[in-house]
Amino acid sequence: MHPPRLSGKNDEGSAALEFIAVGVILLVPLIYLVIAIGAIQEQTFGAEAAARHIARVIARAPDAATAADRSDAVLAGIVDEYGLDEDTVDVSLSCAPSAAECPSAGTTIVVTVTTRVRLPLVPEVLGLDRSTAVPVQAEAVQKVSRLWGTG
Repeated sequence: MHPPRLSGKNDEGSAALEFIAVGVILLVPLIYLVIAIGAIQEQTFGAEAAARHIARVIARAPDAATAADRSDAVLAGIVDEYGLDEDTVDVSLSCAPSAAECPSAGTTIVVTVTTRVRLPLVPEVLGLDRSTAVPVQAEAVQKVSRLWGTG
């Protein structure tokens, strides 16, 4: 026989309800975090791939015009494959040592790709989607042949 209860409330079955409520409250932010980190990782891989492949096609191109055409094609392919926002992707190129013309034969080129990852489910109201975007940057370095531009 159970001892008598002092309160008149019956608590039987409320533990399962509490477990479900707390589980849902904790599960929803966890699922959002996984989705957001996945989106950021995908964009990071895209930026890294773009920087690496652009540096390679520029270093292996025979001249500046071919390098520009090939790098534009590579960037378009990477933007399409990784789902990058074309409006936020920025590619910059620098050379070391500083030369009059970049790229030029014998220099080391540094390709930097930057973009912004918009978090999922953030509304466009008042520019919230832009202000909560996560910046992503990747760099790649490639040595240009001493024969670059001669053929």
